[in-house]
Amino acid sequence: MSLLECRQVSKIFGALTALDHADLSVKPNEFHGLIGPNGSGKSTLLKCIAGAEIPTSGSVLLSGVDITGLTPAERAEAGLSLKFQITAVLAELSVYDNVLLAQQSQSSWLSLMRSRSRGALHERVMDTLQRFKLADRADDIAGTLSHGQQQWLEIAMALAREPKLLLLDEPTAGMSPQERRATGELLAPMRERCSLLIVEHDLDFIRDICDSLTVLDQGQIVASGRTQDVQEDERVKSAYLSHA
Repeated sequence: MSLLECRQVSKIFGALTALDHADLSVKPNEFHGLIGPNGSGKSTLLKCIAGAEIPTSGSVLLSGVDITGLTPAERAEAGLSLKFQITAVLAELSVYDNVLLAQQSQSSWLSLMRSRSRGALHERVMDTLQRFKLADRADDIAGTLSHGQQQWLEIAMALAREPKLLLLDEPTAGMSPQERRATGELLAPMRERCSLLIVEHDLDFIRDICDSLTVLDQGQIVASGRTQDVQEDERVKSAYLSHA
């Protein structure tokens, strides 16, 4: 059974058809890449999955449950988490407090009011920072981190709710080659915890980390399947890879 299913998803903005009957399937514990030329509909499909946009037609299912009409908050409760391309850490708070607040979102109001959650979550916060190579920056202000480190911090925050599926929108944008390589290494162990759907322009990064790949062009799915098979598809080379 697929963890995520997009069935015949279309999204129309006035005279523009951004998505045209798109099908997408992500399995449990799978890293799935979503690529395509600029304007192909990648971000629109991601927003339809996350709830930032509601499809004009079609449906989105998570663990077999139709979430098409749910709010983003309700989708988060169902096991969906999202990191957009633009970094959105709390720049004036410490690195530690950014992760703490993300993890406190799962705590009860009573626990928060009695200030019990900080001590109870300390070990989890430090474990998360350790996994993302940020433990030695725990007390630093988040805004002082490098761009790559801020991206890692936001991914750590997105994982705080222990989602079934994490959506990543261009997680390596603006990173150096060394940071992109390190990001792949940091994400690899997450396969045991959740599935990833990654929108990315860096094809080397996608090839290295993703089990499966879906290619969009002009709102339509061109190909979908194992990464190696898809990148050898002549339709894909025509639509995207030859212009990347």
